[in-house]
Amino acid sequence: MTEAQKVFSGCPVEVSLDVIGGKWKGVIVFHLLQGTQRFNQLQRLLPGISQRVLTKQLRELESHGLLVRTVHPVVPPHVDYALSDLGRQLAPVIAELKVWGQAFLQAGGEPQRCDEAQWQAPNA
Repeated sequence: MTEAQKVFSGCPVEVSLDVIGGKWKGVIVFHLLQGTQRFNQLQRLLPGISQRVLTKQLRELESHGLLVRTVHPVVPPHVDYALSDLGRQLAPVIAELKVWGQAFLQAGGEPQRCDEAQWQAPNA
């Protein structure tokens, strides 16, 4: 049994939340479900995220196999991010989280980091 199996033994929900949980990962996946994005495009879609934090979150998602990072050897170089096949499997999960979040807000829940435009973005 590996160390990861010992830590998450019998709890796939905990593993799932560890991989996509946190302040930004789910939202990054949501935006990548719309298609390939460049780093600066993602940063514009995520007001309030620093360059350092976005880089860290993207690296973690890449290390878990959820996204593919493509470096284009042009001057100046640019990098594209797209969901992998594994990452695209999160589409129904993210869609349901969006539905639940909308219901929560409509029931009077307090939005934490989104405005009206964000939580009514196109369907994932």
